[in-house]
Amino acid sequence: MEKTDRRSVFKKMGMGLAALLGIGTVKVMAKDAKPKKEVVGEIVQDKKLPLFSGAVKHGNTLYIAGKGAHFKGDIKSHTDHVLKEVEKELVKNGSSMEKVLKVNVYLHDLEDYHGMNEVYRGRFGEHPPVRTTVAVYGGVPGNSLVEIDCIAALD
Repeated sequence: MEKTDRRSVFKKMGMGLAALLGIGTVKVMAKDAKPKKEVVGEIVQDKKLPLFSGAVKHGNTLYIAGKGAHFKGDIKSHTDHVLKEVEKELVKNGSSMEKVLKVNVYLHDLEDYHGMNEVYRGRFGEHPPVRTTVAVYGGVPGNSLVEIDCIAALD
C-alpha cells in the first residue's frame, strides 16, 4: 500500500469514527440551526417609523406584545378581554395558553390585583406560567386597567 493510500484509509476511518461519535457534524448542525427573528404580528408605526412588533418568533419561542382593553369597564371585564386577545395571538402563531412560559401583568391600580386574579386563575391550564405583576405609576397606556404580555413555547 502506498503512503498516500494509507493516509486516505486512515482519514476515511477517522471520518467514519467521527461520524459515529457525532464529532464534526455538531458544528454544521449548530450553524444551520441558528434561530432567526421573525416578526409575525402587526408592526405598530409611530411617525412613519416602526415602534414595536405585536408578536415575534425566535427559534421555538413566541413573544407577544402587551395587550390592553380600551373600553369602559371594570378590572374583570378588562382582564377577560385582554386574556382573550393574548390567546388569539398565541393560537394564530402556533402556540396556546398552556404553552405560555412567562407572563407580565401591568395594573393601573394595585387595588385591582384580586379582581384580576379571579379572572386570570385557570386560564393557562393546570401548570400556569411564571408571572410578574406590577402596578404602573401613571396608569397603563390607552386607559386600560390591565395590560398583559407573554412569552410562549412553540412546537
